[in-house]
Amino acid sequence: MDRPPLGPAEIVVDLAAIRANARLLRATAGVPLIAVVKADGYGHGMVESARAAQAGGAAWLATATVGEALALRAAGVSGPLLCWIRGNGDGPDSDLAAAVEAGVDVSVYSDEDLDAVAAAVHGRSEASEPARIQIKVDTGLSRGGAPRAAWDDLFAWARQGEKAGLWRVTGIWSHFACADEPDHPANHRQEQAFRDALALAGEHGLRPELRHLANSAAALLRPSSRFDAVRCGIALYGLDPAPGQATDIGLVPAMTVRAPLLMVKELAPGDAVSYGHRWVAEQPTTVGLVPVGYGDGIPRHATRPGAPDAAATVAIDGKRRPIRGTVCMDQVVVDLGGDRPPLGSEVVVFGPPGAGGPTAQDWAEACGTINYEIVTRIGGRMTRRHVDSEAER
Repeated sequence: MDRPPLGPAEIVVDLAAIRANARLLRATAGVPLIAVVKADGYGHGMVESARAAQAGGAAWLATATVGEALALRAAGVSGPLLCWIRGNGDGPDSDLAAAVEAGVDVSVYSDEDLDAVAAAVHGRSEASEPARIQIKVDTGLSRGGAPRAAWDDLFAWARQGEKAGLWRVTGIWSHFACADEPDHPANHRQEQAFRDALALAGEHGLRPELRHLANSAAALLRPSSRFDAVRCGIALYGLDPAPGQATDIGLVPAMTVRAPLLMVKELAPGDAVSYGHRWVAEQPTTVGLVPVGYGDGIPRHATRPGAPDAAATVAIDGKRRPIRGTVCMDQVVVDLGGDRPPLGSEVVVFGPPGAGGPTAQDWAEACGTINYEIVTRIGGRMTRRHVDSEAER
């Protein structure tokens, strides 16, 4: 039989969903929204996601690295933009002067960071505006940010730099460790530590326009932590930041991953599937070949030895089809249960509930991970296509 024309495996991102999610988050929080578009917009496309978020009312954008921030500026994305420059491959001098020149708010964690900003400022013309900096304090995540013992000196140096016209301290911020667990005692401790940091900063004469602590989960679950803005990443893309905890406010997943059905074949009892023969048919069935694998970001642990009922599923013709055997680099095999869908049939790997298949959260649960990882790692050789369901109505 001749094969029908096959479309490529692709990621389809609905920009209308991102816009709508931004509006919902802004309305729910009641304070300005900082839309986090790092890591290529959590796999959704950084530039497109940034523009959609702004169209939905996001007042700020945020990235992890200077390179990401400069890429947004190069694409013509304007407006307030924050990046945290330590880690993620960016050292304190990593194109920092270009970020300062582009009006990016750069995060500082230490006196050394402030020295680097001062060096970047001194290389500019006297007519240039002061640099824009935001101080990140570590309130208990023990990752990035200034430790409590360094706050006093850091705030003092930051204020001196303001008086000297080197920079403006536009913000002070921190990040929760356990916001997706609303009853975790660390949340109260971190919020109190953040308030302590703000009070100490005030004693040094710092008056930031933006104080922000709440991530997606805290924006939905901890109103007391919203301060002047909420910083939302995963929720912007329609995924639940705290599964089983957050109230459903109507967020819509923006990403659908789809691929064509490449082949269908019969299996007899005893036939084994894929590397290691980790799955063996117990009765006659049919299986289908889908041309996506871990080289495209499909988690290899989407199936688990000895636990076929825990396998991730895809949807074909509106039916859930479990993955059988080991996920390969370029393909997976799914159990069709005796059916023979036409070759080229659409396979929904995951998407919004309305797409008729599993969601990214379903995949996260099957793989023992979080929905952040599922959407951020997907891609590889897949194409990415942006659509606008509102404009297409």
